[in-house]
Amino acid sequence: MPMNPDTREKLKGVSTATLATALYKRGFRNQFIQNVQPLRVRSESMVGEAFTLRYMPAREDLNKLDVFRDPSHPQRKAVEECPPGAVMVMDSRKDARAASAGGILVTRLMVRGVAGVVTDGGFRDAADIAAMDIPAYHQRPSAPTNLTLNQAIDINVPIGCGDAPVFPGDVVVGDGDGVIIIPAHLADEIAAEAVEMTAYEDFVQERVRGGQSIRGLYPATDETNLATFAAWRKEKGR
Repeated sequence: MPMNPDTREKLKGVSTATLATALYKRGFRNQFIQNVQPLRVRSESMVGEAFTLRYMPAREDLNKLDVFRDPSHPQRKAVEECPPGAVMVMDSRKDARAASAGGILVTRLMVRGVAGVVTDGGFRDAADIAAMDIPAYHQRPSAPTNLTLNQAIDINVPIGCGDAPVFPGDVVVGDGDGVIIIPAHLADEIAAEAVEMTAYEDFVQERVRGGQSIRGLYPATDETNLATFAAWRKEKGR
């Protein structure tokens, strides 16, 4: 089922830190993709449904350069089939020694309207990708082609990316801290709660900058702070 457009907009304005807390309340501890950073920090969060590509260790006789001549090659097929508005998430075995993709493939994803690209490996042409109008997350730059170590083996199947479980259709959110995965069936309620949490966190930041102690404020154990927050929301239109 496609993501609710209202949910997509809500998630663009909340942080992965806030989402991690909302997921933790529901018992989810391993949804943040580890050791993955944005090539460039952007003004709003990357949001889209996961479309996955899985790599495995390369077997040399099956992973020569001419495999790219095959239009059904999983990497090429994934680039052409990842839906507009989705985020392509790659299981690259947490290994950045060989590139998961490069500038040409990411350009194709951008032109096709894909919402972002994530790998727990590396990209080649990282500087070029960073300048593109598509959010991209990886471990670090890597020049060698993926063929040297990795073999693209399957698309749109459950994967692990940076130790996070990613199922096709899960909601992917990325900001300046990194990338988190929201199970698809929880996306609407997590987004709604995160908007409420963000409003309170913004209020707390304002109060703390003004010199207030965090005692009774964060968390809100003093009812006086909740009354002040309600007045603040009304004033700010939040």
